[in-house]
Amino acid sequence: MIEQHKHCPMCGTPMPMSEKFCSPNCEQLAVANQQKVKKTRRFLYVLFAVFILVWLFFMLKGQLKF
Repeated sequence: MIEQHKHCPMCGTPMPMSEKFCSPNCEQLAVANQQKVKKTRRFLYVLFAVFILVWLFFMLKGQLKF
């Protein structure tokens, strides 16, 4: 029978259940990927906020007599 294991989330290599990644290289890649996702998410939130502010400006422009 196959002993219990899980697979590395980055490369899919079988590894022991107690480990998060199969190697330090995969761990570094995962951290870099998380940072990239965090940066992209932050950028999209700022972009969305800017679009809302621009929309509000044009919607209220006539009412505030700018």
